[in-house]
Amino acid sequence: MQPHDGMFIDGGWRPAVGTDVIDVRNPATEQVIGAVPAGTAEDVDAAVQAARAALPGWAATAPGERAARIAALRDALAARQEEIAETVTAELGSPIGFSRKVHAGVPVAVAGSYAGIAAEFPFEERVGNSRVFQEPVGVVGAITPWNYPLHQIVAKAAPALAAGCTLVLKPAEDTPLVAQLFAEAVQQAGVPAGVFNLVTGRGTVAGAALAGHPDLDLISFTGSTAVGRRIGAAAGGAVKRVALELGGKSANVILPTADLARAVRTGVANVMGNSGQTCSAWTRMLVHTDQYDEAVERAAAAVATYVPGDPRQDTTRLGPLVNAAQRDRVNGYIVRGTEEGATVVAGGPGAPDGPSTGYYVRPTVFAEVGPDMTIAQEEIFGPVLSLLRYQDTEDALRIANGTVYGLAGAVWAGSEEEAVAFARRMETGQVDINGGRFNPLAPFGGYKQSGVGRELGSHGLAEFLQTKSLQL
Repeated sequence: MQPHDGMFIDGGWRPAVGTDVIDVRNPATEQVIGAVPAGTAEDVDAAVQAARAALPGWAATAPGERAARIAALRDALAARQEEIAETVTAELGSPIGFSRKVHAGVPVAVAGSYAGIAAEFPFEERVGNSRVFQEPVGVVGAITPWNYPLHQIVAKAAPALAAGCTLVLKPAEDTPLVAQLFAEAVQQAGVPAGVFNLVTGRGTVAGAALAGHPDLDLISFTGSTAVGRRIGAAAGGAVKRVALELGGKSANVILPTADLARAVRTGVANVMGNSGQTCSAWTRMLVHTDQYDEAVERAAAAVATYVPGDPRQDTTRLGPLVNAAQRDRVNGYIVRGTEEGATVVAGGPGAPDGPSTGYYVRPTVFAEVGPDMTIAQEEIFGPVLSLLRYQDTEDALRIANGTVYGLAGAVWAGSEEEAVAFARRMETGQVDINGGRFNPLAPFGGYKQSGVGRELGSHGLAEFLQTKSLQL
């Protein structure tokens, strides 16, 4: 797509207030592939005003008509899936196969799910002598990350639209092109002017202006726990609704009765997907001490099949990280792991063989990782897997729950009942049982410092609603 040189505000593209721009760089070639405006507080204010003006009309629109607009949005995204995939591959570095299946395919499924939910959701119910209404919370400020750029936009915009809210989106500065493509799809879908608005810009300027804007009713943020903590504090001070989807350090618990080969193979794939830049990635693999050595060998062999390469090629399974700072950050964690005594059984620090340009790191597996090591406690956000051994089930549970995070996880066992029993004791918001598939209708979100609130499905819609009761 050809980048727009303006902001999408009040149903059309308009020039930015300032002249500063943000270069968009291809992380595989390190070349600039476009530029977008670096929005200011004035741009944000114009977008919020447009959303505020559009709110009464959109909130009063019948749920069936809102559902029809979301269905049209789904269709617009579906018609441009290849363009979406190519755009995400260019600005994020995701292998094209992964981009087609996940970065382009999942947002279509999520948008479709909200078209159905909007048409069927009980926005009104009778409770005794009361009529209880679910009404839109108002104007939403959405701040989204770069790792799943379109999915995170749709996971906020679709339920906000279904609820009758209007919104202003500030996408990540590394991946703004697919956000502009989304704005085009919104326009194509016939969503009324001002209901959706897009301001590109830096987090420290446009993001801060949006998060602190006094005329917003809810801030929905996905990103680091450190930034989320600041946004939550500011929202609390203003007595403003907030939804936060933050970091993770998810445990992949392989119980002794599990199919070890499948559990290890799937666990490695989970961590290597999107170059490890996934907040819910199962970066800690917990294995019983009797099976530990075999699991280490299997993990090292599996990682060897993830060879860094050109993300435009269909055969590539591992692309670069999003930028130079992220590459250096991940390499720093790999060095820290070796310094603290973990054993590198695959990969290690430094650039991989092969690509002569790009922000690549070596896919890495650590063995003999202690639960208190930095690489077992902090979110690395790269293709780095730590294997930890446990002595018994209670030890496994203690290790699994032994971080400040609680976003996701996995449990493998010989029976579903055994796995579910363990998962119920995990302090985390979502657990995959024996490789359970992604469900766009299931709520996603974290315990502890992994966030506040839920996304996806009817639970995600509820984040954008407020309740009114009439006693008759």
